[in-house]
Amino acid sequence: MDANTIYNEILAEMKKHISGKTDTIELMFIAIVANGHAMLEGVPGVAKTTMTKALSDTIQADFKRIQGTPDLLARDIMGFAYEDDDKSVKYMKGPVFTNILLIDELNRMQPRTMSGLLETLEERQVTLGGIDMKLPDPFTAFATQNPLNIEGTVPLPKVLADRFIMKIDVGYPSMEEEEQMLRIKEREERTAVKKIIDTKTILQLQEDAKRINMPDDVARYITEIVDATRIDIHVVMGASPRADIAFMRCAKAKAMIEGRNTVTRDDIKFLAKPVLSHRLAVRATGGIGVHGIIDGIVASHP
Repeated sequence: MDANTIYNEILAEMKKHISGKTDTIELMFIAIVANGHAMLEGVPGVAKTTMTKALSDTIQADFKRIQGTPDLLARDIMGFAYEDDDKSVKYMKGPVFTNILLIDELNRMQPRTMSGLLETLEERQVTLGGIDMKLPDPFTAFATQNPLNIEGTVPLPKVLADRFIMKIDVGYPSMEEEEQMLRIKEREERTAVKKIIDTKTILQLQEDAKRINMPDDVARYITEIVDATRIDIHVVMGASPRADIAFMRCAKAKAMIEGRNTVTRDDIKFLAKPVLSHRLAVRATGGIGVHGIIDGIVASHP
């Protein structure tokens, strides 16, 4: 099967279990194909965890979940080395050793644990007892976040948020979607998620995405958008070159799963908020917000 067929089958299967959220599902699958990690931010109860679990269920892959709490330690996530009764060193691997990792409520962790986890996601390895252990391949982490006005949350530093290829905002459903959600929940216990692909297919999709063509004008457009974040009067800290790379990888994945072999400027416009919103530090903007700033930058670069 080609990438477009695979994605459409996964989307159709997920729609049996998720109401609405088509763009969110596409962005999550783009993150997997782009070999990156993604944050999902929204108030509790808008299906962030449900979507991640349903997506992982369509893939024949190992899945583990971490619940972020203030008392969670790095060893609870990465694992630890210990001495057995026979004086030999044993290794207890943590839940980070998986193909798809769900980190629920990332911003409830203490900063030290959060930093250790994100370093592991970036390096894709864990050091236990002086031994470097690679994480499984493929490996994608989805981290859910509650908005910062929810009690018990701590802000994720921009230098750490930058490690995620995208931040996907998950809003409230429409009334129609909410009604459909009730019907889905009504029959959910009788319906299992169908497996569509395996990890070997994911690895192949990741390699195929690298060969998607990105014209010179699109590459220039990416650099113009990213550079504009550094000179905008409302922005204290603009996006780093890591944002350019995120745009390229995600745009190639998007083009491929939509059945195209060339990236367009419309791909970059679609990805602008997910790629940039968590990378910018903005001033008080009188209600414009980071999304308004990004909209303004995109509009000024037609």
